[in-house]
Amino acid sequence: QVQLVESGGGLVQAGGSLRLSCAVSGFTLDYYAIGWFRQAPGKEREGVSCISSSDGITADSVKGRFTISRDNAKNTVYLQMNSLKPEDTGVYYCAAGGPFRLCGWDDVMDYWGKGTLVTVSS
Repeated sequence: QVQLVESGGGLVQAGGSLRLSCAVSGFTLDYYAIGWFRQAPGKEREGVSCISSSDGITADSVKGRFTISRDNAKNTVYLQMNSLKPEDTGVYYCAAGGPFRLCGWDDVMDYWGKGTLVTVSS
C-alpha cells in the first residue's frame, strides 16, 4: 500500500526556516518523481518543487530559498525552507508519480499525502 506522510510543519516567524519531511512506503523511491505542493487559504494548490532520478524543477516563487532533496536509503524526501515569508503559509503536501516518471506538477502525480501546515507570522 502506497503511503506518503508529511511532517515538520509548524509556526515560524518571517525570515525563519523549517525542514519538511515526506516519508514514503509501498514503492521504491528511486524510480518515482516526488513533488512538494502547497495550498494557501482561499487559493488553489500550487507546485513548489519536484525531484526525480534525473531532473528537478522549482517554482520561481521559492527559488533560492527552498531546496528539495531525497534520501533513497531512508525513503524520505525533504524540503528545506529558508527565509520564509508570510505568503509561504499554507498546507504543504508531498506527492509521488511513477514509476520512471520525470518531474512535473499535478499532471504527473499519482499518490498524495495528507499534508502538514506551515504558518509564517510577520
